[in-house]
Amino acid sequence: MSYKLNKKLVDLIPYDPIMGHYDIRLDANESCFDLSDELKAKISKSIAEVAFNHYPDCLAKRPIAAFSELYGVPEELISAGNGSDELISIISSCFFESGDTIVNVSNDFSMYAFYAQLYEVNVATYQKEADLTIDPDKLISFCRENKAKGLIFSNPCNPTSLGLDRAAVTKIITSLSDCLVILDEAYMDFWDQSVLADVAKYDNLIILKTCSKAIGLAAVRFGFAVSNKTITNAIRAAKSPYNNDSVAQAIVTDILSEKEYLTQCRDTIVANTKKLYEAITAINGEFKCFDEVYEPCTNFVFIKTDDYEKIYSYMLENSIAIRKFKGYLRITAGSEAENAQLIAVLRKYYTR
Repeated sequence: MSYKLNKKLVDLIPYDPIMGHYDIRLDANESCFDLSDELKAKISKSIAEVAFNHYPDCLAKRPIAAFSELYGVPEELISAGNGSDELISIISSCFFESGDTIVNVSNDFSMYAFYAQLYEVNVATYQKEADLTIDPDKLISFCRENKAKGLIFSNPCNPTSLGLDRAAVTKIITSLSDCLVILDEAYMDFWDQSVLADVAKYDNLIILKTCSKAIGLAAVRFGFAVSNKTITNAIRAAKSPYNNDSVAQAIVTDILSEKEYLTQCRDTIVANTKKLYEAITAINGEFKCFDEVYEPCTNFVFIKTDDYEKIYSYMLENSIAIRKFKGYLRITAGSEAENAQLIAVLRKYYTR
């Protein structure tokens, strides 16, 4: 008898991002800012000092210290991961056991359910309201009804661009005291409703942060988990010993220390997103072409439209990559020039 894959793996399909060259990439919610030559020179100097024959610092102390300084969180509450994806995988596999139930929400980041199911954790999905918002009381009741051991969701949300305010999130955390709440704040740098400063108050909260969005280091797989000391020690014990390589640690340390630069980038991205939203809203006002253009608190705009397939394809034909979901489009805010080109092509689509 020949070897066969188990049922968890047999139907898995590898992640399939948009491939090929496109002049404008607005599909992955990346920062529109590449690093300046000056910052690249700073990084090159740091990389030149890396001892390549030695293993990296297993606790990533220098990038954690830089993160601590940037966000005002004690170092002992921070764990580093090879992107938030690795941290989600560690939490799903180690904080829950086979047969436990974790609640996610729809629509949200697809990898939450993927990792849970891969580790034989049951997933119960809370359906958002018709306007894509979360009703905190209904979510709390749903978690209780399903005897959830965990709840995971992004705030602000990817892909909807919408967010729950601090009071609502706090209510969820405090109402589910026997449930581990994993709160992904990947896009919170673009908004002002973070609960990061209060993380030590709770014994059931993990906050995830990324370097791939506002920080602009999508090429360097690096993320952080912030929680109380007990959970932080557990994450540090459960992760691979050398999960963050020395080159990545050097790069992240250098860039997280550039607070003024990061603030300028964030402010520009927020302004560009607002302009993009206003321009798309204006097109909708003129052509009545979308069911909804959601006002974002992220770095992207989410659109409800039956024409999502046609618009998506037309954009690719014009060398612009955006992201499609069934019934929706997600468009990352690029530079002013990139946004202007996208708006010109979108307008052309409706005036052909």
